[in-house]
Amino acid sequence: MIHRYQLRGFNIVLDVGSGAVHLFDELSYHLVGTLTPPLPDRVPEALLGQLAAYGAPDEIREAYAEIRSLAEQGELFTDDSYAECADMLGMAPIKAMCLHIAHDCNLRCDYCFASTGDYKGGRALMSREVGLKAIDYLIAHSGNRHNLEVDFFGGEPLMNWEVVEEVVRYARSKEAACNKNFRFTVTTNGLLLDEEKIDFINREMSNVVLSIDGRREVHDKLRVTANGKGSYDLILPKMQQLVAARDRDKDYYVRGTFTKYNLDFANDVLHLREQGFDQISVEPVVSDPELSYAITEEDLPTIYAEYERLADLLIERRRAGDTINFFHFMIDLSQGPCAIKRLRGCGCGNEYVAITPQGDVYPCHQFVGLDGWKMGSVFDGSCDEKIKATFAHTHVLSKPDCSACWAKFYCSGGCSAQNFQREGDIRKPHTIACDLERKRVECAIMIQAALASDPE
Repeated sequence: MIHRYQLRGFNIVLDVGSGAVHLFDELSYHLVGTLTPPLPDRVPEALLGQLAAYGAPDEIREAYAEIRSLAEQGELFTDDSYAECADMLGMAPIKAMCLHIAHDCNLRCDYCFASTGDYKGGRALMSREVGLKAIDYLIAHSGNRHNLEVDFFGGEPLMNWEVVEEVVRYARSKEAACNKNFRFTVTTNGLLLDEEKIDFINREMSNVVLSIDGRREVHDKLRVTANGKGSYDLILPKMQQLVAARDRDKDYYVRGTFTKYNLDFANDVLHLREQGFDQISVEPVVSDPELSYAITEEDLPTIYAEYERLADLLIERRRAGDTINFFHFMIDLSQGPCAIKRLRGCGCGNEYVAITPQGDVYPCHQFVGLDGWKMGSVFDGSCDEKIKATFAHTHVLSKPDCSACWAKFYCSGGCSAQNFQREGDIRKPHTIACDLERKRVECAIMIQAALASDPE
């Protein structure tokens, strides 16, 4: 399978199976669009007349020979070789845990998938006992995995700061004896950041996710405190302080959200860059289409144009030496994800689980509280093998709607939780999410093409 598209003056051809990307001239671009494998030794004579507008017969023959050579090298019209890998996929040790340290929040964001922090199950903070047992659970279910990941999540995890500190200290105390290395992440809205917390986070957390939507008016429209006031002015200086003090070898990014209210979200990306942040994500909210801020199909043309505008802006800034990265445009064409990552994605429910304040185990943070998805408990060490097996054998090739999609190995069939909540089936991708993913991938490849085409 190949995918051809033209964007910003580039004629781009993606070979889906190999991941190879080609920039073609007009003749080769239109020629490859007429071909289906297996390719004959010589160009079919009928194509000489069909493509006369793009080149003389000898030019067409030469272009065909080059295309056929790429096919022989496994860079065009390659067969899908992932089926054998998919058959080998199975249950794996758990390597990552989302620790719901707080089912409570000091914000009341309208679009919050977690029902403003309580996951529709009542506000609660994780006890020290549950937090330490969660670490024991992860170690016990990690097999021979050496590197383990724990994400402090909520709600707002800083509302339960003492337990965050205790869990980190406990995990560190277990590393040498258990031959484990813990990598911690915290996701925070920033309201409770202070110097003490910033120092601890920058010392212990390998990654930090800072939730801020962008421009003040955009952020304060939906991200309000419990008394209904905007939070932008309260959090921005604290986030700037954290990032300024953070070692460059440790990750962070600011995560924003765009809704129907800010379809000009490229301006939010630029605004966040102007505030000193260079690792930026602004992601579409996925919600009930009846809600006033929900993105619907009628918004797609506007969003496509905005992604293209953002791509142009990022190219301009990168050429000027800016270090800005936009999460959804980060793509490595030279290596790309491994076969398992292409097939399965995040590892939800198999290599990755979420733990509630009560110690219940769920496939991921977005499954928490959903009927039928509880996998076990940290108190008895249980893990539902049937649910785990379901996720272990869920991959992009097990999703019928993905079979003919050229972007399938970039998204692995979408988010399982989002698929279940919007389509009722973890193996049925959400249509709007698919449309947005395809556009982002096209823009990401175009950015790489543009930068690679620059003179040395």
